[in-house]
Amino acid sequence: MAYLTAIVEVKDLKVYFSVRTSILGSLVRTKRVFVRALDVVNFTIQQGETLALVGETGSGKTTTARAIMRLIEPTSGTVLFKGQDIFALSETEMRSLRRQMQIVFQDPFASLNPRKTVEEIIGRPLLIHGLAEKNNLRNKVIELLEMVGLSPGIKFLDRYPHEFSGGQRQRIGIARSLAPHPELLVLDEPVSSLDISIRSQILNLLQDLKEKLGFTYLLIAHDLSVVRYLSDRVVVLYLGKIVELADSESLFVKPEHPYTEALLASIPIPNPEIKRQKIKLRGERPSSVRIPSGCRFHPRCPYAQEICSEREPELRDVKGHLVACHFPTSER
Repeated sequence: MAYLTAIVEVKDLKVYFSVRTSILGSLVRTKRVFVRALDVVNFTIQQGETLALVGETGSGKTTTARAIMRLIEPTSGTVLFKGQDIFALSETEMRSLRRQMQIVFQDPFASLNPRKTVEEIIGRPLLIHGLAEKNNLRNKVIELLEMVGLSPGIKFLDRYPHEFSGGQRQRIGIARSLAPHPELLVLDEPVSSLDISIRSQILNLLQDLKEKLGFTYLLIAHDLSVVRYLSDRVVVLYLGKIVELADSESLFVKPEHPYTEALLASIPIPNPEIKRQKIKLRGERPSSVRIPSGCRFHPRCPYAQEICSEREPELRDVKGHLVACHFPTSER
């Protein structure tokens, strides 16, 4: 699939968080350190595509999404949304832009106000952005509910979030995000808290909405089977750096970075007779406060050599993949 227009451009994005930590276990003496959540990240999201961010907990996926939504301020770098630097916009200008970029949260219960009815939850964005008048608000909300598979919508209007199942609550969350007619939807682990039997329904709904309405998705997920089903391209993050970027199909068929290999090797196969070669990683993921020298993956990499601890690899093209590795799969 070919895409012609970049809706989001992330350039040299850095996000460091300043925290205090005790010295040698002391409860009195502390020092200030920096958590390097994102460290010079560059990528684009093309109009109409689904770009997935994958990696272990602490790799920087959610921080990237929050920076793109301007829910956090970066240490440096820029994020362009349709050519506009969002960090240069005033509060008024940013509010106008927000209707074009919405988010579907991971926990469908925590993200819905338990004191509000469904009509109030979905109708509020329509009123804030001037997309509906009070006399036709109910009809607009009913239309959105039926768009996400809650039909007939009129019977759900006066109910509260606790009266719904997890899958229904996530549909309400999706309907709320659709209310201002956004162009970009950030999907933050949209099915991870749902039962297995419900996940496929929500995934199919998201895919149908993309095809009907032409959405652009930024998908954050731990479940790589979800990534393969929904995404067009995949960004693999490790300790705040991009280690591989490629189209979804080629990445799943032949990953070039050892970390990507390890992630894919961890996907369960529902057939006990199929044997897969396991990649054993050494030790635990290092702290984002103390980043290893050279390639930040080298302490755990089974293919690491001396150069890996001395020089940080740059992203380069290897068989159509952008890979930050001195010894990618195709060159071993």
